[in-house]
Amino acid sequence: MFDFLSQKISTIFSNLVRSKNLNENNIEDVLRKVSDALIESDVPYDVVQEFINQIKTEVVGKQIPKKLNPAEYFTKLFHDKLVGFLSGQKDELENFSYKNSGIILVMGLQGSGKTTTVGKLSQYLIDQANTNTAGKKIRIMIASVDYYRPAAIDQLEILSQKINRYQSEVLFYRAKSTDPVQASQEIHNYFKNLNFDFLFLDTAGRLHIDNSMLQELKNINEIVKPQYKFLVLDSMTGQESLNVAKSFNEIVPFSGAILTKMDSEARAGASFAFRYVLKKPILFVGSGEKLSDLEQFKPERVASRIIGMGDLQSFIEKAQTKIKESESDQLLKSLTQGKFTLNDFAAQIDMVSRFGSLSSLMKYMPMGGMKVSDSDLAKGEAEIKKFKAVISSMTPKERLNPGILNNSRKQRVANGAGLKVVDVDFLLKRFEQTQQFAKIFSRMGHLKGPFNK
Repeated sequence: MFDFLSQKISTIFSNLVRSKNLNENNIEDVLRKVSDALIESDVPYDVVQEFINQIKTEVVGKQIPKKLNPAEYFTKLFHDKLVGFLSGQKDELENFSYKNSGIILVMGLQGSGKTTTVGKLSQYLIDQANTNTAGKKIRIMIASVDYYRPAAIDQLEILSQKINRYQSEVLFYRAKSTDPVQASQEIHNYFKNLNFDFLFLDTAGRLHIDNSMLQELKNINEIVKPQYKFLVLDSMTGQESLNVAKSFNEIVPFSGAILTKMDSEARAGASFAFRYVLKKPILFVGSGEKLSDLEQFKPERVASRIIGMGDLQSFIEKAQTKIKESESDQLLKSLTQGKFTLNDFAAQIDMVSRFGSLSSLMKYMPMGGMKVSDSDLAKGEAEIKKFKAVISSMTPKERLNPGILNNSRKQRVANGAGLKVVDVDFLLKRFEQTQQFAKIFSRMGHLKGPFNK
């Protein structure tokens, strides 16, 4: 998320902090570079000028406290202004929770990712309930009135079947009527009669804004009276997404926006300007096709990523949804006791894999302007795949005691993994290094992981 913008701005501030020098000349130079980076990132020119002027007002000609490092002071000021710029009005995300039942109307242009987002939002509420209440059951109904896009309703039905329910109930409902407005009334009645907690209603889009679509949405809105109206925007449409949002908001004022395709080459300029221009919150960002590929938009954390400070808090939260506490405890126990086996090594690799690609994992790390090359990331991904294959080809006895792996055993393992003996040796070398770290950790005493406070 915001990779292009983050790479540009984090480098600027990393160099500034290292120089530890601040005066009006290099302030102007930094702000000029920031302005160029924002414009390159597809932020509207007038929004860039407003943001830069706000910072100038705060810093140029002002006395900096003597106890503070001037460069760090300016970086902190920039971070705080960035948070304010991204924050807009009071965030609606606190109200959208498994605790507060209601109807959610999902709007957007065709191809923006509305249908997939409905599935992701449903999974979000179920995960939230499961994480915070040890398995609270919620009942969710999913329906669509998108009769314009072929197979849209079928796609939603398939998505509803993929949702991990835990103890919750998810019902897909297909209306008998094929008129969007009449179908909305039918769906609403069915939802009320069955006393579900949530109704997600996927609406029809068009390739572009037109009056008939907006009037249809207005009629549906009056019938179902949703507690939440979410506008799904394709981040790849750039500044045009701002115009789309304005058109929707004039007819059916929405609660907040969800930006999709943030894993694309989109430069995220529109999202930078969205809250400032429309005074509406961005609630979530989507970055893939999986139901788990939805992330809360938190201005403080986004600002930290943009200037290269990373976002370890989001990483920990993500870890808590991806990794069971029992798994974390077992791995921690192996590390602290210095009894780290290939089974533990395999478990560690599996945990990392659950976060997706290495590039998606790296975005949470404080990088300070440093960039890991695509080739290095690809090499790391390839190593992980090889490690999985090698360990899977070993016997339980070999995983517990890799010292018994002689040449013939290594050859058998390599053949089973479809690799070479040199790949087996490479894995064993990496494992031995990890074992050494485990022994060091065990001598250090107690360690704390994301689940241990």
